[in-house]
Amino acid sequence: MSGRVGVVVLSGPSGSGKSRVAARSGLPVVRLDDFYREAGDPGLPTITFGDTEVVDWDDERSWDVVAACDALEVLCTVGTVEVPVYDIALSRRTGAHTLVLADAATVVAEGLFAHVVVAELERRGLLADAMCVRHHRLVTFVLRLARDLREKRKSLPVLLRRGWHLMREEPAVVALAERHGCRPVTPRQAERRIAARARVSDASAGR
Repeated sequence: MSGRVGVVVLSGPSGSGKSRVAARSGLPVVRLDDFYREAGDPGLPTITFGDTEVVDWDDERSWDVVAACDALEVLCTVGTVEVPVYDIALSRRTGAHTLVLADAATVVAEGLFAHVVVAELERRGLLADAMCVRHHRLVTFVLRLARDLREKRKSLPVLLRRGWHLMREEPAVVALAERHGCRPVTPRQAERRIAARARVSDASAGR
């Protein structure tokens, strides 16, 4: 990756701290969750909790991997890209914003399905590192619920049922990320690896 912009991929269970790690890096961040498909898309999967049918945000079919990888490639090669802003509570895109690379030699891509982009980014010569951010799953449950309530993503009954389901599935989520080449790390370990990678990339690029 010498002399080139590389992407650090942050995968992990919902609520594990990926967004916080990315924000603390000080690097350009592509929020992969903004590439969810919109309500009304015939390919958008659903799941039933009790008598309630909701969009299954944890199904890869709810997400546009090609659009996400294309956006990352444009940012890394052109230096600027327009990315969508997605509102999960509304199940649709509400706008867009422009990301600028500036003098950064590393980009962070974080999201629930981040592990899906690893192979494609490697094929395109853009992959710098891939990690799976995780806590103990009970900690993740509490952090996720607090976030979802704060952001008013869905009703409390839906969030509790979904949260319990995700807590039970969390070991499988981490294992899947590992199979896609993501190293399991704590948030603090992820921050340290990103900082080290950024320093090496900047030095290679002469920044």
